[in-house]
Parts: sequence; C-alpha cells; structure tokens
Amino acid sequence: MFDDLDTDRRPLVLIWEVTQACELACRHCRANARPERHPDELTTEEGKRLLREAAAFGDGQLVVLSGGDPLSRDDLVELVEYGTEQGNRMTITPSGTRSLTPDRVRALSDAGIRRMALSLDGATAEEHDAFRGEQSFTDTIEAAEAAADAGLPIQINTTVCAETVSSLPAIRERVRDLGAVLWSVFFLVPVGRGRLLDPIPPERAERVMEWLHAVDEAEPFGVKTTEAPFYRRVGIQSDRADATRRGGITAGRGFAFVSHVGDVYPSGFLPKSAGTVRDRSVVDIYRNADLFERLRDTDALSGKCGACEFRGVCGGSRSRAYAHAGDPTASDPLCPYVPEGYDGAIPTTE
Repeated sequence: MFDDLDTDRRPLVLIWEVTQACELACRHCRANARPERHPDELTTEEGKRLLREAAAFGDGQLVVLSGGDPLSRDDLVELVEYGTEQGNRMTITPSGTRSLTPDRVRALSDAGIRRMALSLDGATAEEHDAFRGEQSFTDTIEAAEAAADAGLPIQINTTVCAETVSSLPAIRERVRDLGAVLWSVFFLVPVGRGRLLDPIPPERAERVMEWLHAVDEAEPFGVKTTEAPFYRRVGIQSDRADATRRGGITAGRGFAFVSHVGDVYPSGFLPKSAGTVRDRSVVDIYRNADLFERLRDTDALSGKCGACEFRGVCGGSRSRAYAHAGDPTASDPLCPYVPEGYDGAIPTTE
C-alpha cells in the first residue's frame, strides 16, 4: 500500500501519545510517565478532530495510539472506533499491566484496532521486570495470548542498550513463540529516563544490525529497527534481500508524533515542537513546518551523515543527533560508518 508513499506529503507512521499516564515506571521511558493523567490532555473531541485530520493525509493512514498507557483513557475504545470510521489504520502500543485483560483486548479488536504492539525487554520475568516493573512480563505474555485468541496480530518492541543487548537471541525465541508478525528493535536514544541507561558502542551496534538481517531472513516474522536507520545501509553493503524494502523513514521524514497536549514533533524522541494541533492541522504542520521541511532535506545534513552516500536510504537518527548535539541535522553518533574521503569530526555516544 505504501510502496509509492510520498513522505513530503504524508507520514508512513503518525503516532498520537494519547496520555502520559501509566502504572509502570520503565527505566527507558521517553515520556517520564507517571500514574496521573495530565489535566491539559487533548479532549475526546480534540482527539476526534485530530483523527479526522489524519485521515486527510490519504486513504489508510497508519495511526499508532501510544502513551504512557493508552488504556488510562476512558474514551479509548470510542477514539479507536472513530478513527477507524474515518478510514485510518488504527494500531496501539499499550503497557504490559494488569489492565490489559482479555476483555479489553477483545474490545479493542472489535473497535477496529489492526495491530497491538507489546514490549519485551528481557526473555525472562526477572530480566523484563527489572527493566519495566514487577509483574509486567506475566501481564505482557497473557496479553499476547489474549490477542491471539481475539485474532489480533501483535508486534514485539524491544529496547537495545547495554543492559539488554545480550538477551536479544533469547528474546528472538520469545517473539517466534508468541506468533508475532513483526519485531521492532529500538536502539536507545538518551531522552527521558533513558538518559540513565548506557547505549551499546557503535561497533557492537553494527554487529547487531548484521545479526538482525540474518534473523529477518530466517524467521517467519519481520524485523525493523527504530532510531537506527543505518540498518538499511548495513543490509545494502552485505547484499541482503530485505535491504530493498522502504528506506529513509526518519524523524520528520515519513514519521510524526503528536504529544498528549497536542504538540507536533518529528518524533517522540526529538522533543522539538513544530506547532500544535490546537492551532494548526497536523497535515499543515507535517507538510509545511520549517522543522519538518528541513529534516526531509538530506542535503541539509551535516558531518559525516551529510557526506554519506547512503543518506537517502538511511539519513541517520535525527533524534539521537539532537539528543547528543542539540542539532537534529548533525551526525548520528551510533553509526560507525565513515564515508570515503571524509576527514571531519567523528561524533561519539559518550
């Protein structure tokens, strides 16, 4: 459906952080989530307007309801039904808590949710709960089983940092056993609580990318990386068949994020607002805001990302560049590749 998508005109993925409220206090949490809902969250009617605007991007716009924990909102099912009626492809990333009961999973599926993303940051309860909170592993596994019973496809999200990287092979087994259709592997960006975690070194990130390509070829589920677009460069250099899939989706270029209070960011991990949906249509902001237009211009990148011959299919993590340099057009310090002839500064993750 999206092979010919024009990322100047619409995002492949539009995320709406419907709330920052959450029972968990995950160690990597971008949102610094807390139990209480923010009093200035978008209201039900404001949310419906956002979903109408999202549909104006074009048929079948992918909308991800995120958080915090979306289940903290009483109007969640109503919003899912409305977004589905508008023609959006509605998906959700709930937290792995006791609130994600089989009845609620079934209600979300019946309302029109097309896929549910669950997080596993360890292959065992001990590993995962140390990262996300007591009982979260059991609640997540039970939610995956409830989704299977409801006929709802799931994807598994995993954070890669120094603490979790050695568990990836065992997590891979869990992803397969749970019948997930996609494994989304997120490489840590130091924002929110994630500032306290250690990233993996660039050379190890490169080896993980090579391994993930092999996993993608061997497993029945798909593999994608988040905030690590040089996965595509690694695939191209090693002649991987999957490297020909859509590339170049980075913050502001095929991706947009609406916060719980309506601010529009290029990514949830790049907290630089380009406007608010309370004042402007999300379509107008995505297509015309200066920040988004600049991020879509790969010739505007600086450092070794700007000199890289793979910038059109990669482009580097603009979120990580912003977190480390305060400049979203700077080089991605996680990528170890140095373009031939480049003799400028080499950023580091330290």
